[in-house]
Amino acid sequence: MNKESIVLPTPEQIKNYIAAGMECSHLTVEGDGQHFQATIVSVSFIGKRLIQRHQLVYAILGDRMREEIHALSMKTLTPEEFNG
Repeated sequence: MNKESIVLPTPEQIKNYIAAGMECSHLTVEGDGQHFQATIVSVSFIGKRLIQRHQLVYAILGDRMREEIHALSMKTLTPEEFNG
């Protein structure tokens, strides 16, 4: 596939990809089609280190991380961390 035929994902699509793969109590995604910022709050993160949390999200996004999403920065929090 050549670069001209690649359709850039929307923040809403990325939000849906993540929500389909894990239970989230809060999920926001912002971005411009290439660079995205996500805040993800999930019980799935309880007991996991930061790198493990990110790996979980990357696993959910799978090939999309290579093919569609060029940059994704994440805040990955447990509900307790989020609610402070």
